[in-house]
Amino acid sequence: MSKFRIDMISEEIRRETDKIIREDMHDPRLGGTYCITRAEVTRDLRYAKMYVSILEDDKAEGVMAALKSGASFIRRELTHRMSLRYTPELQFVQDRNIEYGVHVASLLREIAPAEESEQNEV
Repeated sequence: MSKFRIDMISEEIRRETDKIIREDMHDPRLGGTYCITRAEVTRDLRYAKMYVSILEDDKAEGVMAALKSGASFIRRELTHRMSLRYTPELQFVQDRNIEYGVHVASLLREIAPAEESEQNEV
């Protein structure tokens, strides 16, 4: 199967999964601010790794527990909404890329004033 088709299927699964979680899942643990950033589907369409970015650290554990417990419900809904030969098993993983980016940006802000003062002295 071509890489382009796998990427299209991955994006469609990400989009539909996000809709299912926001519209059909009524779990109180999903009250935090979160976003499904990307999905990686294997070439045989058997498994999909869903990366979830959670902005509130104190609610991260509850959100991940709710998503993992609702994975079979989400998969069943994906079966009804998408026309694929196989509906992949979903695995939810917390994505820390945004958190890491914020950390790097704060480090760069700390370094910038030190560099400016060094340039002014020369």
